[in-house]
Amino acid sequence: MPNTTSAPLPRQVADAHVSAYTELDPITGTYLGVPESARRLPDFSPAGMDAVAELARTTLRRLTEAEGRPGADTDAERRCARLLRERLTAQLAVHEAGEHLRTVSNLHSPLHAVREVFTLMPADTPADWSAIAERLHAVPAALESYRAALAEGLARGLKGGPLQVTTVLGQLNEWIGTGTGWFGDFTASGPEELRTELDKAAGVATGGLAALRDWLRDVYAPAVEGAPDVVGRERYARWSRYWNGTDLDLDEAYAYGWSEFHRILGEMRVEAERILPGARTPWEALAHLDAHGTHVEGVEEVRVWLQELMDEAIEALDGTHFELAERVRRVESRIAPPGGAAAPYYSQPSEDFSRPGRTWLPTMGRTRFPVYDLVSTWYHEGVPGHHLQLAQWTHVADRLSRYQATLGMVDANCEGWALYAERLMDELGFLTDPERRLGYLDAQIMRATRVIVDLGMHLELEIPGHSPFHPGERWTPELAREFFGMHSGRPAEFADSELVRYLGMPAQAIGYKLGERAWLTGREAARAAHGDAFDAKAWHMAALSQGSLGLDDLVVELSAL
Repeated sequence: MPNTTSAPLPRQVADAHVSAYTELDPITGTYLGVPESARRLPDFSPAGMDAVAELARTTLRRLTEAEGRPGADTDAERRCARLLRERLTAQLAVHEAGEHLRTVSNLHSPLHAVREVFTLMPADTPADWSAIAERLHAVPAALESYRAALAEGLARGLKGGPLQVTTVLGQLNEWIGTGTGWFGDFTASGPEELRTELDKAAGVATGGLAALRDWLRDVYAPAVEGAPDVVGRERYARWSRYWNGTDLDLDEAYAYGWSEFHRILGEMRVEAERILPGARTPWEALAHLDAHGTHVEGVEEVRVWLQELMDEAIEALDGTHFELAERVRRVESRIAPPGGAAAPYYSQPSEDFSRPGRTWLPTMGRTRFPVYDLVSTWYHEGVPGHHLQLAQWTHVADRLSRYQATLGMVDANCEGWALYAERLMDELGFLTDPERRLGYLDAQIMRATRVIVDLGMHLELEIPGHSPFHPGERWTPELAREFFGMHSGRPAEFADSELVRYLGMPAQAIGYKLGERAWLTGREAARAAHGDAFDAKAWHMAALSQGSLGLDDLVVELSAL
């Protein structure tokens, strides 16, 4: 008889999957801090992506075997097994539909992954820069493999959206530039002893960008002209599962987005009156703040200001509302490289915390930054938002599994926590200043508006009669852009970038509000179960230490804490 006592359990299967996956995807390896990944880039070709899919199928077979072994029925094993099966099944559904053959996006694509990974690589020693140079030489082959996938998509009639292509061509032109280009600027701070090698490598990488740009412009763009930018209900439902970890009732989600829109708009009107009495709309008050409100002047000054904001939040929250390990307390504020999307973002620490968690601010050419637009956003991206959750996952990965703390991330879980974190800071009294609170509400209504327009335009839903905007008509991308612009205090270029993002990442944008709802539902259920004995600090730390979960599972697990 086989020795089942040494056979792998679900968490071991999950961790073996992470190790095998990083072999196929060295970019993920760099995110995790795997040194062996530093000199390579993935194969994005159809064959390369088929290899990733085959790994998922193999892991699912091994998981089925592991679930039947003694010891697989503990809570820790059960939770990991459920996540692994759900994630791999959702990813295979997207792959088998050929979505990887038409991935063109202003934010989430192989092209963007190739560029961004260099910003996460160690750059402290000549050896670090030697690895960067070798990886730069790999850029053309990686981008050629991505081009091969898009070409296969054209052959199968699977086309990316024309608006995505136009936007990405603009990004490529900016990264290539007229001088040394983005890669040349990036390597300029490297050691002089490697200057010749780095300059050559940067030129090779920039040549890869130029080759992809020329093909997109001359071949791909004409081939996709007239193709729809929206995806329809079938594709949207598949992507919704991928981003949210559950099969949502899309029509109920649309109705929820509208209910939140009206609720938040009412609160905004109250705050706007405090700032600019008689303001016709909250956005008139926000425009007043753009001109007369509190600002931070200078790019380096705003980076320092955001760092201080996160440091202050950690000091105020640690020991009172959270219990943070010393390495979780470290987070860095960074300025995002030029040429990307307009939205701020966060990057998770490496597994050993040698690279800390980082928030990134795209300046979009600005040097003057209104405070109202920054505070709740950095509570979202940094503390107590993405950083506290993802750094805590990394901190307790040995109690979970590598998979639950890294590859198994469900986007709506994380974005939901970050939006919940903004609301938590409001509940705790950090947003009593009218400017900061109106900015928070502006961020909140943006997330509600995302639910409305993302679902609305991709599913071509009817605008309801209670809408203040075009009731009875069907959503189009043009109407979505107008509606979003009318109900946001952010600049026009931000609204333009957001619309392209939603069209290129269907169903990702709805996870913020729906994820927040899951977190709130779970907290209230736990509070009701414990009554006066409910300990919010203990609940928060337990919730942040359970790793990733899809939204349905998240509510169940949070309610039981």
